[in-house]
Amino acid sequence: MADRPNTPLLDGVIRPADMKQLSDAELTQLAHELRAETISAVSVTGGHLGAGLGVVELTVALHAVFDTPRDKIIWDVGHQCYPHKILTERRERIRTLRMKDGLSGFTKRSESPYDPFGAAHSSTSISAALGFAVARDLGGITPEGLGDAVAVIGDGAMSAGMAFEAMNNAGHLDKRLIVILNDNEMSIAPPVGALSSYLSRLYAEEPFQELKAAAKGAVSLLPEPFREGAKRAKDVLKGMAVGGTLFEQLGFSYVGPIDGHDMDQLLPVLRTVKARAHGPILIHVLTRKGKGYAPAETAQDKGHATAKFDVITGEQKKAPSNAPSYTSVFGKTLTGLAKADDKIVAVTAAMPDGTGLNLFAERFPSRCFDVGIAEQHGVTFAAALAAGGMKPFCAIYSTFLQRGYDQVVHDVAIQRLPVRFAVDRAGLVGADGATHAGSYDIAYLANLPGFTVMAAADEAELMHMVATAAAHNDGPIAFRFPRGEGVGVELPEQGVPLEIGKGRVIQEGKRVAILSFGAHLAEVQAAAEGLAAKGIKPSVADARFAKPLDRDLILSLANGHEALITIEEGAVGGFGSHVAQLLAEEGVFDTGLKFRSMVLPDTFIDQASPADMYKVAGMSAAQIEAKVLDVLGVASIGEQRA
Repeated sequence: MADRPNTPLLDGVIRPADMKQLSDAELTQLAHELRAETISAVSVTGGHLGAGLGVVELTVALHAVFDTPRDKIIWDVGHQCYPHKILTERRERIRTLRMKDGLSGFTKRSESPYDPFGAAHSSTSISAALGFAVARDLGGITPEGLGDAVAVIGDGAMSAGMAFEAMNNAGHLDKRLIVILNDNEMSIAPPVGALSSYLSRLYAEEPFQELKAAAKGAVSLLPEPFREGAKRAKDVLKGMAVGGTLFEQLGFSYVGPIDGHDMDQLLPVLRTVKARAHGPILIHVLTRKGKGYAPAETAQDKGHATAKFDVITGEQKKAPSNAPSYTSVFGKTLTGLAKADDKIVAVTAAMPDGTGLNLFAERFPSRCFDVGIAEQHGVTFAAALAAGGMKPFCAIYSTFLQRGYDQVVHDVAIQRLPVRFAVDRAGLVGADGATHAGSYDIAYLANLPGFTVMAAADEAELMHMVATAAAHNDGPIAFRFPRGEGVGVELPEQGVPLEIGKGRVIQEGKRVAILSFGAHLAEVQAAAEGLAAKGIKPSVADARFAKPLDRDLILSLANGHEALITIEEGAVGGFGSHVAQLLAEEGVFDTGLKFRSMVLPDTFIDQASPADMYKVAGMSAAQIEAKVLDVLGVASIGEQRA
């Protein structure tokens, strides 16, 4: 196609084996073409751009040196894997990234043998690579065989405790394992913490670079006659801020830092490691997120997640906004409340922009804490803040809060500490697919004693729920809200605390009542309009709370209608299950009530638009309408009138 870049070398590479005959100079040219193709593809689909551009040379070098798919390359998080997908028999489909029935935006085992391990949450790669290494040594087998295990992990992902747990275990087991630390000084948000400072110091002293590289972990790779001298040089440099000491203490040989965009450095190091490494080794590679594309390099987030864009200008083609996003409404509301209450503090795990806390941080920098990719620590940190008399708001995506669930139970719920959980990205989220869907938080929070669980039906309700959480000091409280724009309702000047455990009736009707929990209320109201056109006007209510339940409202709806249907953007075991338990205990089913609970199906739903995903889930307005007609035994308007 005329709008695609000229890529003569890349055109001849269908799979990594095709790269084996290329010279080093040709591999360098291949990297240039791969970068151009990645930019072109993401301009059409949108998606994660900067991370992939930062590892183009590394991707080419890894596939040129190692024998994939027999050798297992595990990309941590996976949002940098687009160049990898182009080189591994998926170029023809690369412009379907993150679309319905298209390629996943992350690595995915079911998609390709070149994706040995699925990943879309960070900091799992070293654990997975170690598992492959042990399986290899124990005689395990995959369809492609088992060779080397290579983990590629970013400096941001390295801040998570799981990465260090894996490194500690790898050092103990002493298996041949290759970890590449992709150090770009730029995770989704600016990296935080002592580890980031440590990595920065490793390459702060430029004059020592060549000597360091020769004297550190590369010692184990040198021919025997040279090892003793290198070891002595290493000892001399120990007191001169030599890099690698932290990793060596964990049992890893250390090589680097090296320039991750220089094939003349990457290729020899990777070849030497592949030929001679024994035990675990860490290669420290320096890269730049967004490398080679000026609009990404200059963007604040280095082009982490982009909409479709113009390749020439970098201008993103975003649809006009009809309403503020839920995330921005949360951030602004919390910031407003914090002006009047100096006990309010905010905690996030490497997602200040994604959770709207960038607004809070600008106004109250000393009261906003980005703990890095460390949800477990973040939850317990917030618990102690609450115990210390503060009012912590712990803002974490639903899918990431799962990573801190033991702390939610043990450190927050059991101690009945008033931590406020702002659960963003609740429900199905679209292009990021199943790995990022907020499907389970209703179930895993509402089953905890003493927890209050709310869900916002619209952006105005969200404002009220933020205010409710700020005023609530009797145990932990959570409020969930979806990704994207609100529904466009008029916003109040400020939120007003809600009465705990009380819902609201939206419209009175007959025969059937629909009780909605969360942002699917708009679909329920659309279904109600369709039903009214067929001569059935349902009662519609917004539960607001999954815990505690509004017993009076639920029993009134159950006793006043033939049928009661609950609807939630969550999995089985959540709001509808709690309602069913209440109705069973009260003996309501004995009266002949027809009860149905519409929840997300017992399956993982692949990426598509949120609307398409909810159709797959059976929860569109038309499907809600059909469910009501089915429950009432009504096939048509004529039958209803008869």
